[in-house]
Amino acid sequence: MQDSLDAGGETPDSRTNPLIRKLESLAQLSGEDKAVLERISANPQIVATGTDLIRVGDKPDGVYLIMDGMACRYTLRANGTRQIMAYLIPGDYCDLDVALLERMDHSISTLSTCSVVRIDLNTIQELLRQHPAITHALRLATLVDEATLREWVVNLGRRSAEERIAHLMCELLLRLRAVGRATNDSYALPVTQEDLADTTGLTTVHVSRMLASLRQRNLIELSGRRLKILDLAGLEALAEFKSDYLHLGGRKAA
Repeated sequence: MQDSLDAGGETPDSRTNPLIRKLESLAQLSGEDKAVLERISANPQIVATGTDLIRVGDKPDGVYLIMDGMACRYTLRANGTRQIMAYLIPGDYCDLDVALLERMDHSISTLSTCSVVRIDLNTIQELLRQHPAITHALRLATLVDEATLREWVVNLGRRSAEERIAHLMCELLLRLRAVGRATNDSYALPVTQEDLADTTGLTTVHVSRMLASLRQRNLIELSGRRLKILDLAGLEALAEFKSDYLHLGGRKAA
């Protein structure tokens, strides 16, 4: 178990800590709350691209928190094809209630080099018992994750190929803004076309064509695994993107 959660006063790093920024976008936190979050997210480990943090069938032994980079939830079919079901960006973590599972029903893997903290289950339980404001924020974050999953179902089931990719790009912009990882409608997108194909249910060839179409419309610029949205209003209109499901309120443009 990590050190005691007791802490006093806000630390300077809380202004850039993605976990704190994410939870602050959902609820009000005190200086003490932020200091506790700073402590449990300290000392991350560097994990290489393509590393499974936990695999389907494993017994959960902690909550994995992404402090930098991008990871994903995924499942594999018997034929080896992969479906990505969620992106985990800085400030995101696997399920708080993962200890209730005897075995994992999906895997979590890094899509880029990541900075990761594993928080043991006792620390999570202590956090939930002793800090009601943090517990409230974490529960809200879980509800947002569920709402996001529902939106991804709509993406796969009812949007065209181009709309799926455009919607994903709009979503990531707002999520990354909330944790201070997007600047001037631009952000790191450290995923391959194969990753995008496994996310959107398309082939890599179709993904390549859709990216080319978005470029030709002067909606995006994608270079060196960095995405710049040139016309956000146009991209949102194409995707019929509405940010309500992210529940960022007035903080989304911060």
